[in-house]
This record gives sequence, C-alpha cells and structure tokens, in this order.
Amino acid sequence: MTLIEVLTVIVLILVSVLILFMIIYLGKITRSIQFLQKDVSDLSDKVEPLVTSLSDLTFKFSELSESANKQLDVTKGIIYSAKDEFDKIVLLERKIRTGIDGPVSQILNQIKAISNGVSTFLSYLKK
Repeated sequence: MTLIEVLTVIVLILVSVLILFMIIYLGKITRSIQFLQKDVSDLSDKVEPLVTSLSDLTFKFSELSESANKQLDVTKGIIYSAKDEFDKIVLLERKIRTGIDGPVSQILNQIKAISNGVSTFLSYLKK
C-alpha cells in the first residue's frame, strides 16, 4: 500500500466520520426545530384567547368611554341650563331692585321731609 492509498483511506474514514456527525447533529437540529415548532404552536394556542379577551376588553372600554362622554354632555347641558336660569334670576333681581329703589327712596325722602317738618312744627309750638 502506498502513501496515497493510506491517505485516501484516512480521508475516506474522516469524511465518513464527518458525515456521521453531520447526520447526528442534523437529527438534533431537526428535533430542536420540532420542539420549537411545538412550543410556538402551544404559545399560539395560548395567545389566541388572550387576543380575543383583549379585543373584548377594548370594545367594552370603548363603550364605557362613549357612555361617559354622553353623561358628560348631559351634565354640561344641565350646568349650562342652571347657569342660564341663575343669570335670569340675577337679572330679575336687578330689575326689581332698580324698580323699587327709586320709588322707595322717594318715599323715604318724603317721610324724612315730613318728619323734619313735624319736628320743626313741634319745636315751634314748644317755644
């Protein structure tokens, strides 16, 4: 046997060992990918109800927000209506005060003048 034949046999043995290791590692990689695929499938099965639940929660939150906005609009309407009524009452009070102040002050002035006149008359009688 020549050196080339020996080296050829060694190379063939090494290539065979390399192919054997590649087959073993490809099997391990295939099993790992299968486990990973199973884990992803399990995760997908668990995520689907979560997504459905989040979708329902989002819809309910949207309804709640819409209801709160409607209640806020109603409350604003009530507040503006009450403010308008209060403004009307204040305006009426001002009108009443201005309508009463003039005649009342005239009556008070007349009563004061009569009182002064009576007081002066009584003072004159006492002298």
